[in-house]
Amino acid sequence: MEFEVAPLPYAKNALEPFMKAETLEFHFEKHHKGYMTNLKGLLEGKPEASRPLVEVIRGSSGGVFNNAAQVWNHTFFWDGLRPGGGGEPAGEVGDLLRRDFGSYGAFREAFVKAGLGRFGSGYAWLVLSEGKAKLIDTPNAETPLTTSDVPLFTVDVWEHAYYLDHRNLRKAFLETVLDHLVNWEFVAKNLRSAG
Repeated sequence: MEFEVAPLPYAKNALEPFMKAETLEFHFEKHHKGYMTNLKGLLEGKPEASRPLVEVIRGSSGGVFNNAAQVWNHTFFWDGLRPGGGGEPAGEVGDLLRRDFGSYGAFREAFVKAGLGRFGSGYAWLVLSEGKAKLIDTPNAETPLTTSDVPLFTVDVWEHAYYLDHRNLRKAFLETVLDHLVNWEFVAKNLRSAG
């Protein structure tokens, strides 16, 4: 298989104090890379091994889908974070959130609610759906890539994403990501590419 786990776009301690280096060590090195190791094992010697990751996701099910989607979802999650991020976005993203949610505060509240509403493991997503900003939550490895929605941003709400930093307080984790870590430039890039 030609694809590899992309390196983190920042040092493992760059998101401190909001996300510890220890969290990145476990989450990125063990979980994320573990999904790629599993995927390579599942696809070894099969024609799918030479396809792009998104094609593998869209054309698979079971263990192959779960591991491929987790590789993609995690990379998208990491890219959506940055040191010194968070807070209310300006520009086109701010305009989009105000247009479709009424205010940034209303978006923030709805995003936290979406993340808290995902029972068990999964993701909270900001997507572009038929030209409008929309919030969805998906279970396990599910991803908007299998729908017509365009993913703009996600937060991993599996417990391993926040347990070392926030214990069982998922709400505190979601609020911390929105207030201090969202990479709004990444969101804007995804919005522009949705055309």
